[in-house]
Amino acid sequence: MRKWIMTFGLAALLGTSALAGTTTWQIDPNHANAQFIVRHLGISNVQGEFTKVTGTITLDDQDITKSSVNATIDVNSIDTRVAMRDNDLKSQHFFDAAEYPTITFQSTKITKTGDDTYQMAGNLTIRGVTKPVTLDVSGLSAPIQAMGTTRRGVSATTKINRQDFGVSADPGMVGNDISILIDLEMFHK
Repeated sequence: MRKWIMTFGLAALLGTSALAGTTTWQIDPNHANAQFIVRHLGISNVQGEFTKVTGTITLDDQDITKSSVNATIDVNSIDTRVAMRDNDLKSQHFFDAAEYPTITFQSTKITKTGDDTYQMAGNLTIRGVTKPVTLDVSGLSAPIQAMGTTRRGVSATTKINRQDFGVSADPGMVGNDISILIDLEMFHK
């Protein structure tokens, strides 16, 4: 489940840019995460996040739809605030972090949907299974100077079905639909 979130989180990196031309931005792993929500026993929600997200965003400031995102999430960075659950999620029952240590996202198309909103289609790979996903992207901030670099932020959301990616353990106990929220800060020098 966490893998999905991270992958969706990475897709959220696109948005509107105030700079001219194409620039390459790095995702700041210290200021990025992919959060997720899943139903537990059909009665409550469990929240968690992947805390290590890296990658690059190529931003075309003249036409954001020509931009692209490549992101990677470290499956071992999963944090649900319960160590036993985190270890189970890393195990072969769920993400199988020993065999598939990363979740990846590569954008394929960006479409403008409003003044500061976009849909980003791309390929999400979790547990060795690649499927197309679409993220709703919003809030690409204007660039600022901070910490010795130019920085921007962006958010994205999506929903996936964990079964589509072969993450199928504990049916009935763990819901299939996963809501994902990605918040990213990116920089370039």
